[in-house]
Amino acid sequence: MQDQLFGGELPASRPRGVQPLPPQADDQTLAAALSPHVHLGTSTWSYPGWQGLVWAGRHSEATLSKTGLTAYAAHPLLRAVGIDRGFYRPLAASEFERHAQQVPRGFRFTVKAPSLVTDALLRSEDGRGQQPNPLFLDATTALQDFIEPAYEGLGTTLGALVFQLSPLPPPLLANMTATLDRLHALLLALPKPPHGVLAVEVRNPEWLVPDLASLLRDTGATYCLGLHPKLPPLQDQLPLLRALWPGPLVARWNLNRLHGPYGYEDAEKRYGEFNEMLDPDPDTRAALARVIRGTAGAGQDVFVTISNKAEGSAPLSVRALAQAIVAG
Repeated sequence: MQDQLFGGELPASRPRGVQPLPPQADDQTLAAALSPHVHLGTSTWSYPGWQGLVWAGRHSEATLSKTGLTAYAAHPLLRAVGIDRGFYRPLAASEFERHAQQVPRGFRFTVKAPSLVTDALLRSEDGRGQQPNPLFLDATTALQDFIEPAYEGLGTTLGALVFQLSPLPPPLLANMTATLDRLHALLLALPKPPHGVLAVEVRNPEWLVPDLASLLRDTGATYCLGLHPKLPPLQDQLPLLRALWPGPLVARWNLNRLHGPYGYEDAEKRYGEFNEMLDPDPDTRAALARVIRGTAGAGQDVFVTISNKAEGSAPLSVRALAQAIVAG
């Protein structure tokens, strides 16, 4: 009757909320060729410029941050994502659980520990370290504000919990033995994760010594491969991974080396909407792909997250890395 009165059928309602880009056949084929042990993703998911790469439409950063994760996780190649905002403010178990409920089975999260326990210096409002942080590598704070909420909230979606240790002040660098002992005590005090792995990422090359591998092996943690200009290239970090073999791989590709150790702002200005690969780094990609193939081929899990500032567009970097893994 309604059709007769008003002349035909009602138009189909437009989908509401953040919609994923319809899966591309090439991406589906590539994803099917990857080992289920390989979890690739980006360092977060709230970029409007990914329209046409991840999102079907245009949305604000605030909307994507709140409701975009389900659409992100629908992309065939995006099997992981980083939660970096916990570095600035500890997250409750309920917040982790809300994220976990938005992703499919097999998806994994890489989460940074709060700066409250990973910064040796307390920061001023402009981000600069000022005075010693009494909670640096404090096990009780790490357990209450990071480990327990993440274990409870993420459940089987837990991939890697990363203690990214900010650059150390000169007094701690001058006494690395004591600093390593402090890290050892922290990791020994933490319960082993029911899923995933605990990992340590550093920002000073002084950490890259055999004693670090020994303490990680002793505590059941692993080294997070940090692809950042403040550290030596990937190839020079491989001895640490070899010393921990066999074991899972955790890697965070943070910043293209061409921007230098303090080049985040320059990279952000250059890459704009983060929808183009402006500075491809095929050498790093090929080396990382080799490590991933070897790790997954041995039946070990791989958790890799990539920043937009690695090559210009994190989703395109994930696709190129997946291609390199499969091609090898």
